[in-house]
Amino acid sequence: MSMASRAKQVYQHLAAAATSSQSIIMSQPIDTWASVPQAPPDSIFKLTAAYKTDTHPQKVNLGVGAYRDDNGKPWVLPVVQKVNEILLKDTTLDHEYLPITGLPEFTSAAAQVLFSAGSAALKEGRISSVQTISGTGANHLAALFLAKFYQWNGPKQVFISNPTWANHKAILKNVGIEPVDYPYYDPKTIGLDFSGLLNSLSSAPERSVFLLHACAHNPTGVDPTNEQWEKIADVMLQKGHYAFFDCAYQGFASGDLDRDASAVRHFEQRGVPLLVCQSFAKNAGLYGERVGALHVVGATHDAAVRVKSQLSVLQRSEISNPPTYGARIMALILNDSGLFEEWKRDIKTMADRIINMRKELFVLLTDELKTPGKWEHIVNQIGMFSFTGLNTTQSKALLEKAHVYLTENGRISMAGLNSKNIRYFAESMDQAVRGQL
Repeated sequence: MSMASRAKQVYQHLAAAATSSQSIIMSQPIDTWASVPQAPPDSIFKLTAAYKTDTHPQKVNLGVGAYRDDNGKPWVLPVVQKVNEILLKDTTLDHEYLPITGLPEFTSAAAQVLFSAGSAALKEGRISSVQTISGTGANHLAALFLAKFYQWNGPKQVFISNPTWANHKAILKNVGIEPVDYPYYDPKTIGLDFSGLLNSLSSAPERSVFLLHACAHNPTGVDPTNEQWEKIADVMLQKGHYAFFDCAYQGFASGDLDRDASAVRHFEQRGVPLLVCQSFAKNAGLYGERVGALHVVGATHDAAVRVKSQLSVLQRSEISNPPTYGARIMALILNDSGLFEEWKRDIKTMADRIINMRKELFVLLTDELKTPGKWEHIVNQIGMFSFTGLNTTQSKALLEKAHVYLTENGRISMAGLNSKNIRYFAESMDQAVRGQL
C-alpha cells in the first residue's frame, strides 16, 4: 500500500472515530439546570391569559392594571397621538444613545410636575432626577441605591404596606433588602388601619425606611386623608425615618395632577428625607414605552450632585441607557403649555370615567339590587383598583361561574368596567355575595 493510500485510510478512520464520539456526546447532554425549580406564573398575567382563551360571551376582565375605554379597548390619549405625528415629521431626530441618566428635558420637567415649579428643593438644585424603565425600573434603582448607600440603623429592611403591589417585595429581595409589613388595610372597615400604621411608624427603629404610595394605593384604593398624611409626616420627622414614595398614578387617581402629588409635596416642604419613583404608564397611557423617573431629594446641592453620580454608575451597569421614544413624547407634552393642558384634559377623561364607574356600581348594588352589606367603600376608594370586600370563595365563584376575572383577594380594576358590562358584573357580584352563584 502506497504512503498516500495509507494516509487516506488513517484519515478516514480518525474522521469516523470523531463522528462517532461526537454523536455519543451529543446524545447525552448535561442537564446544567436540573436543580432549577419551575416558577409559578405571574398571577395577573395568568388571569389575562385565561381571559383571552375564554369564549364566554359575557366574560369580564377586571384583573389587568391598564386603562380601558367604554368599549373595553386600550385608549391612546389624543395628545399622545398628536405628539406622535410631530415626532414622525421631525427629520432631525436620530436613534443615538441617550445620556445614562436620561433625556434632560424630560427628567427636569418630570420633577417639576411632581414637586411643582415652586418647590424649594428644585430651586436649590437638591433633587437628583434620573430617567428609568417606568415605575418598576425606578423602584429597582431606588432599592439598589439604598442597599448600597443608605446608612442603615440595623438590618437592611424596608417597611411596606400590607398589602402592597406584589412587585415591591420581589424588587427589594432581589437587592438584598428584607421587606417588612406594616399595618395598612383593615378588612373590617374595608378602609385604612390608621392607628396600626401610626403605631408601626412610632415603634420602628429610628431612621427606618417606609415605602409609601403617593396616591391611589395599589391594590386597595385606600389613601390617607390630608390630615392623616400630616400626622404621618410628623412621626417620620420625629423618628428620622426615610420616605420611599411610589407615585404611579399622579393625575390618574383624581383627575388632578396637583391633588395627587399633595403628599409628596407636603413631605418635601416639611423636610422629610425622601425619594420618589414616578411612572407615566397610567397617566399618559404609555405602558409599553416604559417611561419613568427616580427623584432623590438631598439636603444640599452638593449632595444631589454626588447622589446623581452614583445613580449614573448603577444605571450604567444595568441598562446602560434608558429608551428614547417615550421620553421624547413626555418631554414635548410637559414642556409645551398647550400640549400640557391637553394632557391634563385627557387625564381627567380617564379619571372621570373610572369615578363614574364607581358611582354606578355603588348605585346598582345599594339602590337596585339591595346587595347585602355596606358598599360605601366603592366610592370612597380612589384610583384604578378597588378592594371590593369579597372573600376568596366569592371571588372564585365569580371567576369560575360568571367568567369575571379578578384576583382571589377581591381586588378589581375599575377601568375594566364599562356601560356594557357593569350591570352584568353587579348582578354576578350580588349573586356571589348571596351565595347563589
